[in-house]
Amino acid sequence: MAAVANPVVVMKRYEMKYLMNPEQTEYFKKSVKGYMEIDNFGLTSIASLYYDTPDYRLIRTSIEKPPFKEKIRLRSYGIATDDSPVFLELKRKAYGIVYKRRVRSTIPLVKKFFDCEGDICAGGQINKEITTFRDYYESLVPACMIIYDRIAYFEQGGDLRLTIDHNPRYRYEDLDLRVSMDGTSLLDNGWTILEVKVQQAVPLWLSSILTKGHIYKNSFSKYGEAYRQQLLKVR
Repeated sequence: MAAVANPVVVMKRYEMKYLMNPEQTEYFKKSVKGYMEIDNFGLTSIASLYYDTPDYRLIRTSIEKPPFKEKIRLRSYGIATDDSPVFLELKRKAYGIVYKRRVRSTIPLVKKFFDCEGDICAGGQINKEITTFRDYYESLVPACMIIYDRIAYFEQGGDLRLTIDHNPRYRYEDLDLRVSMDGTSLLDNGWTILEVKVQQAVPLWLSSILTKGHIYKNSFSKYGEAYRQQLLKVR
């Protein structure tokens, strides 16, 4: 089976995260009306399968908050099949700037890639970067599934993007995007995760909304929190 030849996405931007309680979530949704629009997909269930070494080297390094960290995950929108598109994402963060390489593929092709039996896309620089990452960490295996229900907002004519993730959850069993969207809750009921993604500065109107709603930046990591909760269970 040959690698899928399709568009590769390269992103460079700042990403800021905020935890919001139910009241703050409703306030924020009302406040951004007129500034941002919900994208055409509406509320979308997303699953991300994180790959790591057997001793969880990647996430252990990440939660130490170094100036540079990286991770790799396979993402699907809804439950995947062997034929449906999935997206392999290599994500790096250096001094507050996020760099992401994203390749469209299928589950069988991704499995072959991690088994070192083929490329992930049709050559080029992105293929080289993702392959180098795989080879450097050697035995990368499915490590954790993160699932959430996302509403995405976009700015007409601008680069600002907001997402609100409802019911973030995780599981360490059945690590297959084709199984289900079930998992253990990461947050208390009704809490959400706001992500602000922008290439330049956060606009003043958004800063004002966040300040008035007492919504403060948080370095929350879904995979990191899932790893912490799982450690508490097994100790």
